[in-house]
Amino acid sequence: MTVTQSGPATDGATMTRGLPEVPCPRPRPATLQGCATSPAHPRPTGHDRYTISEVAEHTGLSAHTLRWYERIGLMPHVDRTHTGQRRFTNRDLDWLNLVAKLRLTGMPVADMVRYAELVRAGESTFAERERLLTEHREDVRQRIAELQSTLDVLDYKIDIYADARRASERF
Repeated sequence: MTVTQSGPATDGATMTRGLPEVPCPRPRPATLQGCATSPAHPRPTGHDRYTISEVAEHTGLSAHTLRWYERIGLMPHVDRTHTGQRRFTNRDLDWLNLVAKLRLTGMPVADMVRYAELVRAGESTFAERERLLTEHREDVRQRIAELQSTLDVLDYKIDIYADARRASERF
């Protein structure tokens, strides 16, 4: 069974495959679909049917990982051909791009799955989605502060060795 939603949502945004396409009220990073500049896809829009191997090559994820994402509910339903072969769309690639960003921030898989469930549940979950992402953002900011402190120590040590090397070269 193929379930694809497309049409206006009650807030003026459109819904595609259970994922909202909301106009951006403020500038967004160019890596986010639907806002500013879209990421490049392997094929032009309108020709957005990709095999699992094409998506694996494009995203760097293995076919096994893509199937696992679908199985655990991290991916929305992926359409299939009459022979059962998965056919991913540009929208799926955009979602995988977001998942990759969340993975990069260290978000636990369980939280990513919960976020995906909330997105599919619709507008009534905006507050919970905001809370989940806000809490995670605070974790990311704390990790960035820890990394900055670590970088400061590295810079200090490098400066000591550079000064010592320069001093030894003068003699």
